[in-house]
Amino acid sequence: MLKLFKNFSKKDIAFIMVSILLIVIQVWLDLKMPDYMSEITILVQTEGSKLSDILLNGGYMLACALGSLISAIIVGYLASNISASFSMRVRKKIFDKVETLGIHEVKKFSTSSLITRTTNDITQIQMLISMGLQLIIKAPITALWAITKILNKSWQWSAITAVAVLILLSTIIALMVIVLPRFKIVQKLTDKINSVTRENLTGIRVVRAFNAEKYQEKKFKETNDKLTNTQLFNQKAFSIMSPIMYIIMYFLTLAIYFVGAYLIKDALMADKLVLFGDMVVFSSYAMQVIMSFLMLAMIFMMVPRAQVSAVRINEVLNTNLSIEDGNLDGTSTTEKGTVEFINVSFKYPDAEEYLLKDISFKANKGETIAFIGSTGSGKSTLINLVPRFYDTTDGEVLVDGINVKEYKQDALHNKIGYVPQKAVMFNGTISSNVSYGKNGKEEITAEKIKEAIKVAQGTEFVEKMENTYDAHIAQGGTNVSGGQKQRLSIARAIARDPEIYIFDDSFSALDYKTDSVLRKELKKYTKDATSLIVAQRIGTIMNADKIIVLDNGRCVGEGTHKELLKTCDVYKQIALSQLSKEELEDA
Repeated sequence: MLKLFKNFSKKDIAFIMVSILLIVIQVWLDLKMPDYMSEITILVQTEGSKLSDILLNGGYMLACALGSLISAIIVGYLASNISASFSMRVRKKIFDKVETLGIHEVKKFSTSSLITRTTNDITQIQMLISMGLQLIIKAPITALWAITKILNKSWQWSAITAVAVLILLSTIIALMVIVLPRFKIVQKLTDKINSVTRENLTGIRVVRAFNAEKYQEKKFKETNDKLTNTQLFNQKAFSIMSPIMYIIMYFLTLAIYFVGAYLIKDALMADKLVLFGDMVVFSSYAMQVIMSFLMLAMIFMMVPRAQVSAVRINEVLNTNLSIEDGNLDGTSTTEKGTVEFINVSFKYPDAEEYLLKDISFKANKGETIAFIGSTGSGKSTLINLVPRFYDTTDGEVLVDGINVKEYKQDALHNKIGYVPQKAVMFNGTISSNVSYGKNGKEEITAEKIKEAIKVAQGTEFVEKMENTYDAHIAQGGTNVSGGQKQRLSIARAIARDPEIYIFDDSFSALDYKTDSVLRKELKKYTKDATSLIVAQRIGTIMNADKIIVLDNGRCVGEGTHKELLKTCDVYKQIALSQLSKEELEDA
């Protein structure tokens, strides 16, 4: 947790210093009040005392109470400011870190866990700072200061107070030992419940279509019950604290007065009044000591969970990146629009077997290179090596003649227009989705957006929507069809005017007619750009300049459609499974 506190700004540290000063003043004022109470007690018991003296001491008490209140309000404001700005800073730091994580690291943490760490875990730290800044500093100062004031009053009273404090400490330590391991479980279960909820909401159509509501309810109930029962155990354990605290406080007061009665009874007449005043003062100070430990107990309830949260946050912040930035900005390359694989092999970091093995090819500027193969042959993984979603295990991937590892990632991505296998839409408008992201070259204008949508064959459905190009798109694109999402996703890539287009099975949701028209328009528009296309349909790729056939991660064929029909059995089998011999011969 101390490592996390390095994120305090200079302003936060200044506010903390001011808070400490105000807390010291507050404690001094609180501990002055019993002295004035003692004076009032003696004055009331002494014959000939003036009412003005009593009122004066009473006024001092009120002034101390008012000063303490003002200090507490200011400290509360500063603590809230410090905790809020700290949590904002750490949350941004986590978000920025997540943005740089490779796909492997994201999968390692899981999406739901990263969301929990960015929200719930930071809230735990924020609560600790907000409450702790006031209580962690105030409690020890109050306890130590109060103890110094009562030590010379009576060893009997001091011994009784020491026993009460020991009982309190023993209770707190026992609770910590029991509850601390369960706080780790709570945060993991919070991750789990977020995961189950997210999965249910994302797949709500499938859940309803298969009448699986009861199954999902049972799945959620199991996780929810585990979380609830763990939390209930923690709360029940901590609920023991409050009655024990109050029992100790009341018994301590009773013991002080009980012992005081004997001391006053055996004292000389001249000392009885002084002892009575000391007993009243000691009782007040003893309560301050106990209250200090009560405040510490409250913090001890929060510290274990905050510590667990801090560890989880630091896990993200301290994660080593598998994809590190290069130094080149990509503006001074000798080649343009070329992609080359040189003896590329790849396996996932936690896998034993290679998914891709010894792949080599080159795509020149203006060429269309297509990839086809059976499911699991490594097509999508292969093209994901170009934008560095993963790095090669062996071999090199060159873009414009330079190894992709040498580029700054933003410079590399500015060269690429990427259309993923699953079209992703963001909450906003059609225009904001098509012009999404930083282009790196020029601003994407409204005319450019319309042109990109036209090429992607989306003009007809877009102009029928309310507000047309400013029509609302829901998160995930739930208010448009799969084919419409795919066309908008293609338009997003077109609007960037990249050197290299990557289409990862991006035409699968389109009907044959739309697919054919779109590819023709795309070919005209992107004639000077390089296109890498992953597809399952032979019709989508048969006109490509070069087709690469993958089987079990190896390149088993390379050439044009007609060449591969003659030389590659795997390609021929795929082609015949989709088209008849006559259709293939006419193609």
